[in-house]
Amino acid sequence: MPPSYEARFGIVWGAMGAARSCLDAAISRSRTREVFGKPIGATQLIQAKLADMFVEYEKGVLLALHLGSLKELGALTPAQISVGKLNSVREPIQIAREARVILGGDGVTSGSPVMRHMANLESVSTYEGTNEIHQLVVGRALTDLAEFS
Repeated sequence: MPPSYEARFGIVWGAMGAARSCLDAAISRSRTREVFGKPIGATQLIQAKLADMFVEYEKGVLLALHLGSLKELGALTPAQISVGKLNSVREPIQIAREARVILGGDGVTSGSPVMRHMANLESVSTYEGTNEIHQLVVGRALTDLAEFS
């Protein structure tokens, strides 16, 4: 596997780690941040946000595990790596954004990992190919038509 594929594969896992850290911070803060005399985690809106964040995190981890299995078999294709890179940048950024919302003002302070992860995730969204490049790689694999040369 070429070095760029290795880097993209690593991003898949690293981004999911950042997503987990943001999710953990949001869950923890939802239990302690009170509004109207109760923890915000006791509200339907916050529980729905946390559930959606968790589902996207779990899907990303399952995708990463699947890609790892294919890699071990020597069957991992460039398009599959692009699917992993695309998903593992998009979803963790969204998880970080939701975590920042749940943390309120604390979400933008250095006492929280969320903004640091958001900055890192934004940087890896361009490193080893932007979302648009990976969309084109996947699109070419689906249509068997070259859209760039």
